[in-house]
Amino acid sequence: MKVLLAAVNAKYIHSNLGIYSLKAYARKALGIQEGGRASGPSPISIDLAEYTINHQTETILQDIYKRKPDFIGFSCYIWNISCIKALLPDIKKVLPNVQIWLGGPEVSYDGEQVLKDYPEAEGIMKGEGESVFAQLLCAKMKGKPLSGVPGLLWRTSDEAIEDTGSCQLIDLDEIPFPYAAMDMKELEHRIIYYESSRGCPFSCSYCLSSIDKRVRFRSPELVKEELSFFLKAHVPQVKFVDRTFNCKKSHAMAVWQYILEHDNGITNFHFEIAADLLDEEELALLSAMRPGLIQLEIGVQSTNQRTLEAIRRKTDIGEIRRITSSINRGRNIHQHLDLIAGLPYEDLASFRRSFNQVYSMEPEQLQLGFLKVLKGSYMGETAASHRICYSSAPPYEVLSTRWLSYDDILELKGIEEMVEVYYNSRQFTTTIAYMEDLFDTPYQMFFHISRYYQAHGLQEVSHSRLARYEILFRMLEETVSPERLEILRDTMMTDLYLRENIKKRPSFARDQSEYKDRIRVFFEQEYAAPHYLTEYTGYDARQMSKMAHIEVMGNGKMLLFDYKKRDPLTNNAIMYELQPASGSDMTISSIH
Repeated sequence: MKVLLAAVNAKYIHSNLGIYSLKAYARKALGIQEGGRASGPSPISIDLAEYTINHQTETILQDIYKRKPDFIGFSCYIWNISCIKALLPDIKKVLPNVQIWLGGPEVSYDGEQVLKDYPEAEGIMKGEGESVFAQLLCAKMKGKPLSGVPGLLWRTSDEAIEDTGSCQLIDLDEIPFPYAAMDMKELEHRIIYYESSRGCPFSCSYCLSSIDKRVRFRSPELVKEELSFFLKAHVPQVKFVDRTFNCKKSHAMAVWQYILEHDNGITNFHFEIAADLLDEEELALLSAMRPGLIQLEIGVQSTNQRTLEAIRRKTDIGEIRRITSSINRGRNIHQHLDLIAGLPYEDLASFRRSFNQVYSMEPEQLQLGFLKVLKGSYMGETAASHRICYSSAPPYEVLSTRWLSYDDILELKGIEEMVEVYYNSRQFTTTIAYMEDLFDTPYQMFFHISRYYQAHGLQEVSHSRLARYEILFRMLEETVSPERLEILRDTMMTDLYLRENIKKRPSFARDQSEYKDRIRVFFEQEYAAPHYLTEYTGYDARQMSKMAHIEVMGNGKMLLFDYKKRDPLTNNAIMYELQPASGSDMTISSIH
């Protein structure tokens, strides 16, 4: 039997740890050698296929057909279930004898209805998939009845639906390392996901992880061995999918200590944590990390205490502020803070306060998300009592609540887009920092930008990076005094060149021609005796002038951008402030 495990990811950059783990566990359980088959009455081979929701369904269908599988297992989530449901009827038309099985959270909580609505599917694998999948294949290989396999919901020969109940949770150490037999070059442009624990000790009502409170950990020695694999392969980023990585201090400390001691200078590790659980020992360890070695995602969700109580989230906002401030002072860790709009008891005024308070914590990224009412979650059970109205189609996103109208949601959608463009991109940091003083609150600043986009029909248009600068400058021309506008012209040129040595200059850029000779002399001096551009050995003055950049500000100040030296946390060019001295010479007055 030829088995195909298929994943439809949200983006190409994503990879699917789920199907990797299913294959690795089944290979071990069934004795399948890499590139070989399990022996028995019905030999089995297992292949993987990954697509994205941006693929045409016809393209996916064609690829599946060419593989000619006997069995297809689909991994179903809110982002791909519509695509998979659209595929099922056509797969059966071109491969009438193929057996189709579904798994994942989008089919586990109303599986019987899914099977009734989609007769093309033979059954559903529920719960922890590795063991269920392996036992299902074993039963099929040996011709045994499926009624003996726990964790299945399947259609019998007489079209009845049989439920074999729940499967037992497995020891995480029993799951083979899924990347061991994979060619990492095939994943070099993808995010590598890794799991060192399952379950979550918290009870957040919107999250499915809260259902499984039995937190289980992969043994530290095994985790270290597997992290060594990533480090030796120079993987750019490893993203831990653990729901609350630091819920067990000894586990978190062991992993972080290993990462610190074996840093290869390249690999970055991402963790989702509860900031208010960090103690001084953990903070001291984190402060010793190389800038850019790790990044932390912290779910704040709301600062409204009644909202936090309603969603059963135990969070100390004051402690989160203290911890994030402590981490910020180290200038070595990227922090990503999350907010969720549409939660109970959070009206627009309350959300604005939550936004401003989290913004003041100065995260590198502020993620403004919207409540998803997931099947099987406690929020799904209580949505009606809170008058939470949400989309009927995946991802079941909030449309309105007792406290937020759809107009309010649309306002927040505009804020989300502008925060993503002008804050989270980290391409406007100098400008945004100056603009903050022009508005009463950060929320008001992003609201003003959003309204400008709406008023000029700019929200539904794809814009280049340079166009985003042009739009912001036009808005500022209508908003601020001429004196402030000149300062903002400088901040925007600073931001523009911090990221890259852009060749096409914006319309608001100052004419630099009168400084041409002075700039030329500077690069000639650097070529003759480098003081600042020390990484340009082998290049002449003309080449250096094209590889680095000098921008003259409105007050005559000159900024030198060195692209061979970058901030390890922001990846911005190192910037030097040049102060003209006597004649055409320039000296460094400060470094940023």
